[in-house]
Amino acid sequence: MKRSIVALLATLAATQAFAAGGGSPKVNYMLHCSGCHGPAGAGNPEVGIPDMRGAIGHFLKAKHGREFLIQVPGTSQTSMNDAEVAVMMNWMLQQFSAAEVPAGTPPYTEQEVRQLRANRLADVPGRRAAIIGELKAQGISIE
Repeated sequence: MKRSIVALLATLAATQAFAAGGGSPKVNYMLHCSGCHGPAGAGNPEVGIPDMRGAIGHFLKAKHGREFLIQVPGTSQTSMNDAEVAVMMNWMLQQFSAAEVPAGTPPYTEQEVRQLRANRLADVPGRRAAIIGELKAQGISIE
């Protein structure tokens, strides 16, 4: 019994310390994004949840693609703070689509995320379609 209480207290202390630090980008992804996009970023395209693998890096090649990744409702309305979103998005790009990220692309910053989250998209499907169209014109196919 005494061991169980000590283990429980240690777990609670570690959880509180981890939560106070905002968690790792992988943990934040699992908590805030994987419910729809899945743990591996595969999404569920049949019901409109895009597969991010080998795709999200291409969004950085479109005029409004960089902004779009932050302004989609799941990202812009998350309970994570701007710094956590920036770190997580940079992690996601490397985790799911590193080969597609254009060379020399700067990482997202807390300030950039703050500005982008303040300007929510009115027409998410329309903006996504425009980005996909722009990428198709470049010879990049994303469905």
